[in-house]
Amino acid sequence: MKLHELSPAEGSKKSVKRIGRGPASGQGKTAGKGHKGQKARAGRGMRPGFEGGQMPLQRRLPKRGFNNIFAKEIATVNVSALDKAFDDGATVTVEALIQAGLVKKALDGVKILGNGEISKKLTVQVNGFSDSAKQKIEAAGGKAEVI
Repeated sequence: MKLHELSPAEGSKKSVKRIGRGPASGQGKTAGKGHKGQKARAGRGMRPGFEGGQMPLQRRLPKRGFNNIFAKEIATVNVSALDKAFDDGATVTVEALIQAGLVKKALDGVKILGNGEISKKLTVQVNGFSDSAKQKIEAAGGKAEVI
């Protein structure tokens, strides 16, 4: 095989449509744009959502809700997950939860929720507890400390 024998794959190269080059080309005169109007003009192209002067959909629909800039984003962990991830007598901190993979980021704090059962005696030191979680941890002989 030599350089002059190389050719592109069949159908991979397509010749450019030369518009506006006389009537014989089939794309002469109006160059495939029809007669006049907004779509026939140079540099045409309307922004996404433009409806030709009609009030666009995104402005016809009502706005709903708001973003509370003061809202705190709190990571949650259930007591059943603590029971699986930690040994008896362990101290559970935010860093320990991240290392165990129960929490990705501490965000604005970590709260323990009471879903499931706990049988191990754990000392849990996090930002918050639900009432049921606190009762279950203390009933198992552990401590629930708010930091």
